[in-house]
Amino acid sequence: MGHRCRPTRRLARAGRDLSRQQASATTRQRSTRAAAAPAPDTLTPADRYQELFIAVQSQRVFADSKTFVDCAPRIEPDAILAAYRARSGEAGFDLAAFVHANFEVLQPERSDYVSVPGQPIAAHIEDLWAVLTRHPQDHPPTSSLLQLPHPYLVPGGRFGELYYWDSYFTMLGLTEPRHRQLLRDMVENFAYLVDTYGHVPNGTRTYYLSRSQPPVFALMVELAQQYGAASEVDFLPQLRIEHAYWMKGAEELEEGHAAHRVVRLPGGALLNRYWDERDTPREESWLEDVTTVRASKREPAEVYRDIRAACESGWDFSTRWLRESAPRHGRSDKWHVRAATAATLASICTTDILPVDLNALLYKLEAKIAALAAQAGDAETASRFEALATARKAAITEVFWDPREGVFVDHDWRQGTRRSGLTAASVVPLFVGAADAQQAHALAAAVSQRLLAPGGLAPTEHLSDQQWDLPNGWASLQWMAIRGFADMGQTALSRTIARRWLATVAAVYEREGKLVEKYALRQVEHESTKGGGGGEYPLQDGFGWTNGVTAALMAEHPQHTAHGCVAHAAVPLHA
Repeated sequence: MGHRCRPTRRLARAGRDLSRQQASATTRQRSTRAAAAPAPDTLTPADRYQELFIAVQSQRVFADSKTFVDCAPRIEPDAILAAYRARSGEAGFDLAAFVHANFEVLQPERSDYVSVPGQPIAAHIEDLWAVLTRHPQDHPPTSSLLQLPHPYLVPGGRFGELYYWDSYFTMLGLTEPRHRQLLRDMVENFAYLVDTYGHVPNGTRTYYLSRSQPPVFALMVELAQQYGAASEVDFLPQLRIEHAYWMKGAEELEEGHAAHRVVRLPGGALLNRYWDERDTPREESWLEDVTTVRASKREPAEVYRDIRAACESGWDFSTRWLRESAPRHGRSDKWHVRAATAATLASICTTDILPVDLNALLYKLEAKIAALAAQAGDAETASRFEALATARKAAITEVFWDPREGVFVDHDWRQGTRRSGLTAASVVPLFVGAADAQQAHALAAAVSQRLLAPGGLAPTEHLSDQQWDLPNGWASLQWMAIRGFADMGQTALSRTIARRWLATVAAVYEREGKLVEKYALRQVEHESTKGGGGGEYPLQDGFGWTNGVTAALMAEHPQHTAHGCVAHAAVPLHA
């Protein structure tokens, strides 16, 4: 790495420390928000139920591993565990009956909302906001659900809690005046999570507390300020706390070493990776993870950590996180598909990878802190974070930019090499202003050739049975590409992605009367458009971030045919 990318340890410390004034403000805000929600209970279901938890998950009492960890106990958890220990050795003990007698199963059921035949998409989305809104008073006590002080939106389906990066894209649909209070409530809830736990967890469940997701709180605050729902400076303390969370361990880190989410490369560049504080099976996917480890010859704790770290990325799961077996050669078709096989997680190596999108979002966080500190009159903090942002922006080009291919790619810090596969994460430096015009021009050409599909932007060049690969497309990636290319002057590609994605969403809505989590990107024009597949669970409908991105894109493209698209059938919603 060149010397210009070397941030000093003094700056690393600056990224971690709060000034006395900001710490005092944080304390005041924390006390105000905490008064609106009960004290947190952070025990996970595995911690709380121990051998009962293992028995339920290993014997697959429920088809979906997430079902049990979301159950609400009917009596005190300690009493349930004691009863299990007393009775489990009895002849004829029925584990499933015991569980159903002691827990309320909160599986998502079809709500009383039914899509209206003949209703346009925009009206359907408007109706869904109330369906997907949850209220603090509905939180069951001693369950895994984390308490929140304000109403919030969930994605839908099996995802009945607040999720971190999903929520930013959902909030794009809340910019009309009638939704401003909910937009403010969402930001306040995330500030409460930072105040209470020191970071925003992956989702509002105790079993998600050991990890976060792509750090988009700065984008949320910016969005709320843009539409008059919040003052950005009010949330400066929480932005600094989040930055300290991601930079934990950086202060004394030597070159060529990693600590938690931080890696210092040879030459001094300080960058970030995804991580999880636990190295055990995910509680919400316990049996799936145990099965993966059994198929692997690696150290179990290492595999579990890499699986969990991939969940922090939001891309769970993708060939993006698997060990690359060979460099890219001989692309012969329009899709440049590199694999058409079952992609197992046995070779997952997430913690070896420095992701370009994560570091771009942290650049945005550092730049936002610098700007808000200057606005608040804190020149010292502004200067320090401006230096951090400048150093990271330089490192993004030096480490992630491949000038020969004209793309941003992830970096394997253990092997000291760039990854060979192009992914939709390459657009995030454009989205956050960390790229220049020449890079945007080259990247637009590469994305048009290698990732652009008839139905929108593909996440990777790989065809696999992992859901963050071909043939699927995701609303979050479309939005960042559309905005990023538009902001950098690549308007033709931006409009193309927007038009194709809206057509994909509209076609499924017209046929099925719903919006879904992900979509299959059509490879040939005569194929019928449908919801996506792959992954660990069935396709979910609802769906928060699809609704938000679709609403925002339709507002920007008033002439698109999606406006005239109506549902042909009445469909009850899984919410």
